[in-house]
Amino acid sequence: MSDQTGARSEAASPEDVPQQIDFDFGIMTERIDSWVDGGVRLVPNILLALVVLALFYGLGALSRRLIRRQGHRRGRENLGEVLGGFVKWTLVLLGFLLAATIVIPSLKPGDLIAGLGVSSVAIGFAFKDILQNWLAGLLILLRQPFNIKDQIEVNGHEGTVERIETRATIIKTHDGRRIVIPNSDIYTNAVLVKTAYEYRRSQYDIGIGYEDDLDRACELLKEAVTRLDGVEAEPAVQALPWDLAASWVTIRVRWWTGSQQSDVTRIRAAVVRTIKLTLEQAEVDMPGETRVCLLQDITGSADDEKS
Repeated sequence: MSDQTGARSEAASPEDVPQQIDFDFGIMTERIDSWVDGGVRLVPNILLALVVLALFYGLGALSRRLIRRQGHRRGRENLGEVLGGFVKWTLVLLGFLLAATIVIPSLKPGDLIAGLGVSSVAIGFAFKDILQNWLAGLLILLRQPFNIKDQIEVNGHEGTVERIETRATIIKTHDGRRIVIPNSDIYTNAVLVKTAYEYRRSQYDIGIGYEDDLDRACELLKEAVTRLDGVEAEPAVQALPWDLAASWVTIRVRWWTGSQQSDVTRIRAAVVRTIKLTLEQAEVDMPGETRVCLLQDITGSADDEKS
């Protein structure tokens, strides 16, 4: 009986001729039918996987909205934006892994996580700078060395912080330009926060003649600068003898103003003008730089050498 069955199967299936393409529509139809049957059997799994993926996506969007709302309430909008996006896509990734195990039951979550770990190493090397800037931005938002609208200086760039993104910090310069600084540069370099405190001290040096009364000049400058609008009474204005130069005695005037750059610039200009007018009215000399030029007549020495 078995010999007859084998003979029938051999007769039913044509022999494979070498170096010739064989078309057997019966086998093709059977293969397509098996694929369709397998797809039909997976339809419930696929529908369930889509439901799970949509559920995790909705949870991620809801989590992001809640985190952003909490950040807005606490005045930390940038931190809420970054953390909200991170939590959202983490949940979406978990939902994708769970949906994949539903569609393909033979696929184990441990294998997926192991493969994801190997892939993450490769992705980490490929996107090293992006990940480094993202992590630096997250640490900046968590530790808050400066805030939005603070005026900072980093790597020779100075301006007002507009926002902190996942990749870079956006700064608007005082002359109306935009600077995009990578977060890793800000995190690894010294940052001068000029508006960290309410007041900022400025100074200006002026020279007077050696023949003038030093104490009187210091007192005049101190009183004149103190009367200016915008100069803080406390801490008090200082006018200090600072240096004995070749042609003048240097007086250093110090005063305190608001820490905003607009206040510092405006009041500095007023202080310089007041210093000049005050010393001129008091007839205090403000000598300029003195240079001595020695002229040597080499005509006579050249004639002596010829003779």
